[in-house]
Amino acid sequence: MSDDPEVLVVDDEARLADLFAAWIGAERPVEAAYNGEEALEKMAETVEVVLLDRRMPGLSGDEVLQAIREEGYDCRVVMVTAVDPDFDIIEMGFDDYLVKPVSKDELLEMVVTVSARAEYESDIQEYYALVSKKALLESEKADRDLADNEEYQDLCDRVDELRSQVDETVSGMSSHDDFVGAFQDLGSDH
Repeated sequence: MSDDPEVLVVDDEARLADLFAAWIGAERPVEAAYNGEEALEKMAETVEVVLLDRRMPGLSGDEVLQAIREEGYDCRVVMVTAVDPDFDIIEMGFDDYLVKPVSKDELLEMVVTVSARAEYESDIQEYYALVSKKALLESEKADRDLADNEEYQDLCDRVDELRSQVDETVSGMSSHDDFVGAFQDLGSDH
């Protein structure tokens, strides 16, 4: 097993970051960072998954996420936070969202799930990320609030649009190999 981290845990609560890292470390190389600046210093091309707290002193998780995307790292980012999701998440570039407290099983399952998405084409990755945001908002917000929010309505439209593309991709497959191949980003140079 390589020493290069595949998972980066970022949380300003050092005990929690260390606990998450211990859980994951049994399965994969992992590193912990205790603030946003340290997280960006430890980012590397080998990092496949970032587990990122939103509320941290200094650079917030939202700012770290934006920097990771601007730097062009090809990794999945899961917000692991006590911050209840609001409509502001629609524009954020994360792949999934867990609200603390989280169990060991939830955390490990999420790492496996988002890691698997790395093999998908970019439109399918976007579809999964948007479906996650949509479900998260639907679990947190009243139907009336959702109906009145223009950003949420745009999100639903984009999910429907991507669902059609994904359905066309899948229905056009003639064999299992074609199906599997459609979910791999063959154009990736990473």
